[in-house]
Amino acid sequence: MSLIVGLPALLALLLIGLWAAAALDTAIGRLIVGRPVGMAATDPLRAVVADYLRQRTDTEAPDHLNWLLAPGYYFLLAVVGLALVPFAPDQSLIALDTSVVLWGAAEAVVVVAVFLHGWSPNAPFPLIGAYRYVAIGLPVMLLSMFVLIAASIPAQSLDLRAVVESQRGLWNVIRQPLGLPLFLAVVMSLTLRGPFDYADSADLAGGTSAEDGGPRWIAWQTARAAMLVAACAIAATAFLGGYLGPVLPGWLWLSLKTLAVMVAVVLLTHLVPRMPVARMLTLIWIVLLPIAFLDLLIAGLGAL
Repeated sequence: MSLIVGLPALLALLLIGLWAAAALDTAIGRLIVGRPVGMAATDPLRAVVADYLRQRTDTEAPDHLNWLLAPGYYFLLAVVGLALVPFAPDQSLIALDTSVVLWGAAEAVVVVAVFLHGWSPNAPFPLIGAYRYVAIGLPVMLLSMFVLIAASIPAQSLDLRAVVESQRGLWNVIRQPLGLPLFLAVVMSLTLRGPFDYADSADLAGGTSAEDGGPRWIAWQTARAAMLVAACAIAATAFLGGYLGPVLPGWLWLSLKTLAVMVAVVLLTHLVPRMPVARMLTLIWIVLLPIAFLDLLIAGLGAL
């Protein structure tokens, strides 16, 4: 895909996705607690203005450069992930034969970006959130590796374009029913959401974001929403057939499937409670990773 055509389209999709993520969060949160949805579609704009006017704080001897750049790192990783997603046959902004590998690398660097965000303020709550996220985020990357390799086996390729084409007869969500639920856990970890929010959780007064205010807060929350859009688009590509579908154009099918995954992630965010760190680590290592390996084994046996 031409950079001149593809980049504006990607940025437009990202902006729409940012708005959709914020609106979904507001609407679903209100529905769950029994409040009227009201103006959920316009609430994100009002929230941005309110956040911009929040008091801007500073701490003693912070790492100003990384505090400034960490949201940029996070946002850039989301853009890279979205650029890997094919919108039509052989139509992706970054066309690589190893795009699954590049996405895996981007996931790993997310851990670094979140850690730097917590390290930079030189304050206790952000630092604790950063270390907690590293403890949880690294084993979750293994989950992602297993389920994405399993999704790539029917295509006999690590190219997301080939992964989509391999689903013309049967989507991976049916062929490998364990894959998508496990990858939803990965999405929540990458976006600091729900039961996997150990970085910016309320028990740490906001964790890595505890000392953010004004533009810093907006930048970090925008990066989190951008990563939600990118990770959900990857999930729709790897497990729901991406752009495949009748009648409608491919980009619209991809958008609808991405939106469906976003709804599932936001629902899980509001419905599933966070457990203690030690218990979550036990769940990941003792339960989820063996299940992910079983998913990979099933995919391999199916290919044979």
